[in-house]
Amino acid sequence: MKFIFADSLDYVDPAFDFIADRSPAERQPYWDDAYPHEILGYAPYDGVLVSRGIVGDHRVKGKYTASQARRFGLVGVRKFLRLDTPEFAHLDIFGDCGAFTYVQEERPPYTPVEMAEFYDECGFTHGCSVDHIIFDFDPALTGLAGGTQDARHRFDITLENADGFRREALAMGSDFRPLGVVQGWSPGSMAEAARRLVSMGYDYLALGGMVPLKSPEIKLCLEAIRDAVPSATRLHILGFAKADDIDSFHGYDITSFDTTSPLLRAFKDAKQNYYLPGEGLGLRYYTSIRVPQAIENPKLQRSVKKGIFRAEDLLNMEALALGSLRAFDRGEADLEETLRHVLVYSAALVEERPHQECVGSIALAKLEARYRTTLTDRPWKECPCAICRDAGVDVIIFRGSNRNKRRGIHNLAIYKDHIERLDLKRAVIRPDDFQRRLRAAER
Repeated sequence: MKFIFADSLDYVDPAFDFIADRSPAERQPYWDDAYPHEILGYAPYDGVLVSRGIVGDHRVKGKYTASQARRFGLVGVRKFLRLDTPEFAHLDIFGDCGAFTYVQEERPPYTPVEMAEFYDECGFTHGCSVDHIIFDFDPALTGLAGGTQDARHRFDITLENADGFRREALAMGSDFRPLGVVQGWSPGSMAEAARRLVSMGYDYLALGGMVPLKSPEIKLCLEAIRDAVPSATRLHILGFAKADDIDSFHGYDITSFDTTSPLLRAFKDAKQNYYLPGEGLGLRYYTSIRVPQAIENPKLQRSVKKGIFRAEDLLNMEALALGSLRAFDRGEADLEETLRHVLVYSAALVEERPHQECVGSIALAKLEARYRTTLTDRPWKECPCAICRDAGVDVIIFRGSNRNKRRGIHNLAIYKDHIERLDLKRAVIRPDDFQRRLRAAER
């Protein structure tokens, strides 16, 4: 099972100064910054996915600048991502249309011909057909029952585009492998879409619309699809938001999936920001310690305007929190002292009141318990990756993109190892159930 990382210009500045809290004045983002595979020295994924909508153009505002989008088209995806060296030649490069970027449109802004040319000219190894995302979902529906008029319209558009996309890819003699995208409003409708895609000639399918679904709902879709298509059909899950639950999906014979979850959770999750291997096949999670910039954080600045804090007092609390964490990392401060300085600053952030006025705060008590675990275990000391070795305690500090994304890149490395451990000891379904699925799929 391949872990494909969905990239969105996720690089960091290798020369970032954690003490001064700044990059060199002459820094040029992208050119001077490092992708995960560069700063770690190896690729913490089996491939990368780039969405057409992320690159952007005159129709869809992407994340790339105009000059970056031009360079991407000129040099191709491998050179742009700096994956054009021999040690990265084995990595797959997936592409999709970025259906979330045009979800409000009546039809996708890209044609099958345009997408096939884009994938081929930019050097992708795999390209997804032009889909139109369906958010409606009812797990109780069977077959093609139900579905709003809009859902059925998007269902038809997605299949029509898939047929044209595959024909175009074959006609141009493209080097990329086409994937037919499955969209539907129920397990049954997704199974029917998969059956029709296989009849068109697809042997690799990508399941779309999975992001908002819970794990049991995704499994219902996978089971219905597996019962509807030949057992040799490969399956990819697009935007797999339940990546940490991947060990429970092994029985569905997933070939690949893409996600940004390990990186995003470094700074978008309230509790589980830092990964380490756990017992057995699990993962351990730690809460990063929030020490935002006093003069830049909107919530803290609002407290200054209200007269709750003086700016110089917040700066002093910030400095004490950072200084204590670094002293603790060096063994020059004890846990209780460090925790106290961190919580004094946290009170201003969480409760917008001085720490002495927050006795009995449930939010601060919960934060203290999580921070105590993080500081007691010192997880960054356990990890030998280049990020943790170079950044030290700063990798666990929630503060600015260069720290937060470094923690996310560390998570990618831990997650890639997690996937490899799962593949070595796969959690398989019962043999008789597996045989039943094979027989059903081949009927």
